[in-house]
Amino acid sequence: MSPPPVPYTVVDRVRETADTATLRIAPARRRHGLGPFAPGRFAMVYAFGVGEIPLSVSAVEPDGVLAHTVRSVGAVSDALYRARVGDTVGARGPFGTGWELERAAGRDVLVVAGGIGLAPLRPLVRAAVDAPDAYGRLNVLIGARTPEDLLYPAESQMWSTTSTGVTVDHPGPGWRGETGLVTRLLDAARYDPPQTTAFICGPEPMIRATARDLAHRGVPADRIRVSLERNMRCATGHCGHCQLGPVLLCRDGPVIGFDRAERLMSVREL
Repeated sequence: MSPPPVPYTVVDRVRETADTATLRIAPARRRHGLGPFAPGRFAMVYAFGVGEIPLSVSAVEPDGVLAHTVRSVGAVSDALYRARVGDTVGARGPFGTGWELERAAGRDVLVVAGGIGLAPLRPLVRAAVDAPDAYGRLNVLIGARTPEDLLYPAESQMWSTTSTGVTVDHPGPGWRGETGLVTRLLDAARYDPPQTTAFICGPEPMIRATARDLAHRGVPADRIRVSLERNMRCATGHCGHCQLGPVLLCRDGPVIGFDRAERLMSVREL
């Protein structure tokens, strides 16, 4: 049986784009929050009277505060997107696997994000930026549909990375940056493929194309970490909605190595 949701209070809301907001939520009862969340892990966040959805943490904060970036794409996500400061939501967790950035110590780090996939990667980038001596060169490559869909633009400009690239599919008036798929940014990134650990999150076709490109360039498949957040319902491995072949993503993922994911992602409609 799944644990009941723990009540949290919305203490801050930042509108990121026209349909996306970041909520900071704190335990409604002091010292009664959930356990610590590592970057990449997720919570089931509940809009009372509507339902719950899985949301990865988009920032790791002290004092039990959780930060989640949510895009309005359905009834539950829209209810959470429209939440205001002072509202109460529920949360269960932490669930799933994390990015395990510590395994990249001494290696070049390549972060590739598509759309809202930057949200789960944001705490990883922050951790790498805060420990520059622990890793090699840090590259952050970001893709979005339009310039208006880019998440955290002010913060991403301040990330002191060796290489930060941004591209959009549909440039608007005044856009002077790159256009096209995020994979086109790989040519300009500075990394040594055999000595690189890559972290990828975004739409599944983008993940598949990027991971295959990196593997072709010489990044070891077991050093390519991907986040596959799809169809999670119970978060405890019982309902089977998130099954990907032999993998239950809420339990065995959402972050797994491409050496495991490649074959599964190659099966049509799996």
